[in-house]
Amino acid sequence: MGGVGSPADLARAGAASRAWPFEEARKVARRIEARGGNGPAVFETGYGPSGLPHIGTFGEVARTSMVRHAFEVLTEGRVATRLISFSDDLDGLRKVPDNVPNKDMLARYVEERDQAGRIVRNPTPLTSVPDPFGQHESFGHHNNAMLRAFLDRFGFAYEFMSSTATYRSGRFDETLLKMLELHQRVRDIVLPLLGPERRKTYCPFLPILDELNGEKRRQVLHFAQIVEARPAAGTAVFQVVHPLTAEPIGKPFEHSVVGGACKLQWRPDWAMRWAALGIDYEMSGKDLIDSVTYASRIAKAIGATPPDGFNYELFLDEEGQKISKSRGNGLTIDEWLTYASPESLSLFMYQAPRKARRLYFDVIPKNVDDYLAHLSRFEEADTPEKKLANPVWHIHSGRPPRIEVPVSFNLLLNLASASNSEDSAVLWGFIRNYAGPDATPRKYPKLDELVGYAVAYFNDFVKPAKRYRAPDARERAALQRLADEFATLAPGADAETIQNVVYEVGRQAGFEPLRDWFGAIYEVLLGQSQGPRFGSFVALYGIAETRDLIAKALAGELVREPA
Repeated sequence: MGGVGSPADLARAGAASRAWPFEEARKVARRIEARGGNGPAVFETGYGPSGLPHIGTFGEVARTSMVRHAFEVLTEGRVATRLISFSDDLDGLRKVPDNVPNKDMLARYVEERDQAGRIVRNPTPLTSVPDPFGQHESFGHHNNAMLRAFLDRFGFAYEFMSSTATYRSGRFDETLLKMLELHQRVRDIVLPLLGPERRKTYCPFLPILDELNGEKRRQVLHFAQIVEARPAAGTAVFQVVHPLTAEPIGKPFEHSVVGGACKLQWRPDWAMRWAALGIDYEMSGKDLIDSVTYASRIAKAIGATPPDGFNYELFLDEEGQKISKSRGNGLTIDEWLTYASPESLSLFMYQAPRKARRLYFDVIPKNVDDYLAHLSRFEEADTPEKKLANPVWHIHSGRPPRIEVPVSFNLLLNLASASNSEDSAVLWGFIRNYAGPDATPRKYPKLDELVGYAVAYFNDFVKPAKRYRAPDARERAALQRLADEFATLAPGADAETIQNVVYEVGRQAGFEPLRDWFGAIYEVLLGQSQGPRFGSFVALYGIAETRDLIAKALAGELVREPA
């Protein structure tokens, strides 16, 4: 915290902070206080292991971790906390993912639906499906391992919990029996969400069978109704029914509902998990608002208090459409990390979680520079209130690093653009001219990291989109005047002095508004519609080098260069 504020000072600041993690943490604090201050406070995030962890997984765990830390500060560490990362790995395999090998091997385990969307072939639980990668006990175990490696990679503090293991361990049994006693009431809560056909066949409990109709394959039975509940025996009598008419098929059978022999439909399962694990806080996407409402009603029906939380907005693609895992129209976490740091991604997740925002490649540079700007302002903050209001305090759990980066990411991108360089060493040559001969990757390791990101981003996004144009008569005259004025400047002129010259040349040339002048500079000299504060760019790139760039543009050489 840079020496500002004792734990008590921070707790007082947190009690009034408008930062959203503290707003959420205060909900949890009131909840804990209402039960006598007894901990631990249990936070949860959920993961569907039918596919690999994705950028949404990162966002949910990162945001929940921020709320958890805010709560710990708010309570001065007096209440223990836990963060459970829960994997729904007892779910059935609904479809074969596109990004796995040996797809044919998975075909016999996947659910099938008819044209109306009704399940006509029961799926196998993910932890009973062979691993197509051949590395783990099952496909579910493989994806769980990927989740844990993913979370460990970013240093999250969490407890992993498997649905399969928890069901089988008996930890859910007491709550499952309570759910069985009230299964009709639970069913009635869910029915309004369902269509007319599904209402006829819906049952909160899904028996898991090792064999059905002579097929020896573990499967989750989706169309079976409870004929008789026997909580004292831990069993129920089930009747398989036709998915359309609900007419009985075959004879009723008695089956255990505990020890992993049954699982619950997902809304009752969510409520059961909240109750059995004592979950105090869980956030979810805006698309699950109704599901949260109905799961909360189920939790109350079985005598539990639903957790606090909030619904975050969903991400949008470059066209403003909702990102879908199945469509693959979003940005993956590995793609972001190819061009920017994890901290910049954490900043993106921190900002305005209740606002729908585009998550595409063009948002990366701004988030990198915004992160650096927040980091710089954190060092200047002189009160706990200002520290807690800064996003980097939440990103780094109250301990932001001290780093020095004399050049912004956007300037590096434009430096790469102007020099057309794909070589980090070339960019470092310009940086030394600007920041001094002792500016080296060893002295500025974070800057060296940014240089690598900038080269990658330039190659993949800036360079292919560069479109130079020739200046018109007024622009040509103004650019020549600018080059002449630059010739009068001292070699070490600072960015502000250079910027004033650019302003004055544009004003005298009659550009109104002046942004038209800067737009012309970017399009003619850099081949792009937007650019950096030009004075800062020239100070970094060099006055002589910029004059040479203007000369090339006026000679038409840039227009002829391949993009």
